[in-house]
Order: sequence, then structure tokens, then C-alpha cells
Amino acid sequence: MKAFVDNARRRALLSGGAGLLLSALFSRRSVAAEAVEISMSGAASGAHVWFRPRGLFIQPGQTVRWVNHEVGNVHTVTAYHPDNGKPLRIPGGAASWDSGYLMPDESFALKFDKPGIYDYFCIPHEHAGMVGRIVVGHVDASVRPYATTDALLPAAAVAGFPDVAGILKNRD
Repeated sequence: MKAFVDNARRRALLSGGAGLLLSALFSRRSVAAEAVEISMSGAASGAHVWFRPRGLFIQPGQTVRWVNHEVGNVHTVTAYHPDNGKPLRIPGGAASWDSGYLMPDESFALKFDKPGIYDYFCIPHEHAGMVGRIVVGHVDASVRPYATTDALLPAAAVAGFPDVAGILKNRD
């Protein structure tokens, strides 16, 4: 009888452990599935560089992963923040970030928990207008979050930010 109870207990523990393991695997997959990729690339001639998509809508808690798909060029993903020597163009209280230089096929990921509008740029290509904007959570589409002209930013960068209303309209 004791052997029967021990075997039943062992089977219950094993099936429970397997369930926990499967649960952990599936929860990791669902987190990974929530990640959104932004491609960093450029024209073969090097004349144009970009983030694609340039404007993105996500929900709080989602992760964005930038991937350098350009062979032979480096890029960064850097927040417009005083910590990076730039004006603040992310929500107050949100943490600054800088990916450092990403070589071809390297990536950088960041989880966005705080709702608001986040502007970012590529350090070596900001003057070429390589900027992006992420809208996290519910925001008023009519709000112009940051100055449309900014003497502290290159004109190509200021012109490159997508309109918040356009990002919200195309968020599907």
C-alpha cells in the first residue's frame, strides 16, 4: 500500500512539475509575442537611413526590439533626454536609454511601461532625419507633445517625427 501511495504522490508531483514547466514556457512565448520589431536600415548607396516603422503604437508593458538590418553601417537607439545631451522628448519620469552602437544584425530591446509619447534618434544619423516616435497607451490625438520646431535639434530630425494622430489612426 505504501508503494502505491508513493507512486501516486510521485506521479502527481511529476505532472504538477510538468504543468509548471509548460506554463513557464507558454508565458515566455506570450511575452515574446508581444514584442514589436523596428528595423534600422538604409539605402544601399547610404544616402538614406531610417527606422521602420518610424511611428508605432503599443500598449503599456509591451517590448520594442530594434534590429540593425543594414550591412556595413552602425546605428543607435537613443532617447531624447537630457542624460543623452538632448531636450526631453519622452514622458517625465520615464527612464532614459541609449543602446550604444549596434553592429549589423545586433538588436536592442526595451519594455515601455509608462504611457505617453517617446521620441528617439540614431546618434550618427540624427542629422539625416533618422528619428522615431512611439505612442504608448491612450493619448489625445490632438496633442502636439513636443515643439514642432526646436533649435536644439537638426531640422531633418524635427521634420521626421510622425504625427501622433497618424500613428493612432494606423495602429492596427
